[in-house]
Amino acid sequence: MPAARRMKGELSEADLLDALRRGDRQAFAAAIDRCGDTIYHVAYRLLGSREEAEDILQETFLQAFQHLKDFRGEARLCTWLYRIAYNLALMRLRRKEPETISIDQPILLENDEEVPRELFDWCCLPEEELLRAELRSVLDEAIRSLPTSLRIVFLLRDVEGLSTEEVAQILGISTDAVKTRLHRARMQLRERLSQYFAGELAGR
Repeated sequence: MPAARRMKGELSEADLLDALRRGDRQAFAAAIDRCGDTIYHVAYRLLGSREEAEDILQETFLQAFQHLKDFRGEARLCTWLYRIAYNLALMRLRRKEPETISIDQPILLENDEEVPRELFDWCCLPEEELLRAELRSVLDEAIRSLPTSLRIVFLLRDVEGLSTEEVAQILGISTDAVKTRLHRARMQLRERLSQYFAGELAGR
């Protein structure tokens, strides 16, 4: 077993952080092994480019190395790294184009209450329908269509499985804001998939 993988499994968070501060190369490899997949996946989903996702992964660990002395361990190491990666990806997005509003974004009343839309009930369709490559493509496109503020919450919470509290730390927002954005993201995705399934059944 490679040394980095042994270190990944054996070292506690505190021990790994101590090793990183000593400049231990195996510790950096272990940190990449421990946190790198999520950084890459989220960056790829945000930017839509494998090359840019690789750049974000490298830039994240470069910045972490440069600012390791400033990390006080108040959050998990991976949480800190995810926050760096998110900020780097967000800067790239802002350079590309301004934030746009999705045409599927829920209509809000003056009191911020969402206007519910009539959704097709697709929960009980045969399992084979849910496994089709076409559906995966539709879901991927639906995720890409989400506004960035909703997409990042959905990716971190539902795709990567981070806790609400950890997502809030990464994004620098409250847990209530995370829950609100996650709800809106799920509703928009549900609507997109509802439209897909309604069209599928109508065409039969």
